[in-house]
Amino acid sequence: MQTLLRPFQTFFKTEAAGGILLLAAAAVALVWANSPLAGAYADLWGTYVTVGAGAFEISKPLILWVNDGLMAIFFFVVGLEIKREVLAGELAEPRKAALAIAAALGGMVVPALLYTAVTLGTDRVTGWGIPMATDIAFALGVLALLGSRAPLALKVFLTAVAIVDDLGAVVVIAIFYTAQINVSALVASLALVGVLAVANRLGVQRTSVYALVGLAAWVFMLKSGVHATIAGVLVALTIPANRKIHEVEFADRVGDLLARFRTGIQGSPTDPTPDQAAAVHSIEVACQKVETPLARLEHGLHGFVAFFVMPVFALANAGVAFGADVGALVTDTVALGVMLGLVVGKPIGVMALAFLAVKTGLAALPAGVSWRHVLGVSFLTGIGFTMSIFIANLAFGAGPLLDSAKMGILAASVISGVLGAVVLIGAARTVKAGGDREPVEPVPADALV
Repeated sequence: MQTLLRPFQTFFKTEAAGGILLLAAAAVALVWANSPLAGAYADLWGTYVTVGAGAFEISKPLILWVNDGLMAIFFFVVGLEIKREVLAGELAEPRKAALAIAAALGGMVVPALLYTAVTLGTDRVTGWGIPMATDIAFALGVLALLGSRAPLALKVFLTAVAIVDDLGAVVVIAIFYTAQINVSALVASLALVGVLAVANRLGVQRTSVYALVGLAAWVFMLKSGVHATIAGVLVALTIPANRKIHEVEFADRVGDLLARFRTGIQGSPTDPTPDQAAAVHSIEVACQKVETPLARLEHGLHGFVAFFVMPVFALANAGVAFGADVGALVTDTVALGVMLGLVVGKPIGVMALAFLAVKTGLAALPAGVSWRHVLGVSFLTGIGFTMSIFIANLAFGAGPLLDSAKMGILAASVISGVLGAVVLIGAARTVKAGGDREPVEPVPADALV
């Protein structure tokens, strides 16, 4: 079991550490934007950067290169995570997926309705998608700070909910936050995605092929008016998730090669013998064939996204100049709607639909997880940050409404994180004291795989 859980534990540690760095980047942005160097902050992200030439020239402010370019890589990894979870993770079996799907749907619908109720009848209602999102890095970062007081099953559940939430956000962005469409560019982008899907079916596993064609699909998607990050998700779904050789064949082949390597040992402290070099090369090839391109890309890009893409996004987008307008958090309808959606709507929606799914028999609580644990996680899903700020940019563009939305997002994320931590600490103390052991349905031993 430990061997099966190790990839998730590694993923969790990366996400948690990335969340801490994300928090640091956001803090730097806030201090910078409210310091005497605020002008330099605005000038930096407003600097135009031009790439290409002629019909293929793209000239955008640096902040849009971050939001349209770097975030496409973020969404690419999101797409890889979605595909992995659907094929072999918590979303692979209907009963295992039901709880996460129900919780995520509740956590998207109720916040959107609350925001809409606050802003109905105004042009601010277009921001209804902002409080729907959950920032997985920040949420897992809070769980990391709780250590053993948060069961591993709870971390798996939160990850599954956040991934379904991400999928919902992608759909919302594609349908509701798309500008005027250039049909020919969109068709070209989708055709290139189709080429990659065919390449997958034909057994092409070279990641360089998917990278080059995927880059072209991103450019056409950018030109089409549909947000370019959608190309990242679509390309990710075409990445092969099958091995060229299976575990038993790999073990046998590597075992034979290691035996060949041992027979060539002559005590040389420097270079291997020709037979040893050949064996090492064959082992490298076998290692590539036993690992799927999807796993290889997800593993290779997670660190880059967690430790560079998301912190840079936070640095570029979290710099809100508060001035004397902090009172807008309780008077501005955008900030208020966002806060109500994330702090109130998220926990209500997550708890209500999760409870309904369990009571109707569609799902079961994971072993070792109580309803207090689920309540704590429901508060943590109100940490919107990265995805919420991203949608706010699409909904309002630059201007005072965007600043109000960011203020609401930042305040709500802090409140949600604190509430979630307090509830989970209380749940851990109750369990340690031997009380409030709520009955849960038993689940198979592989429920956390």
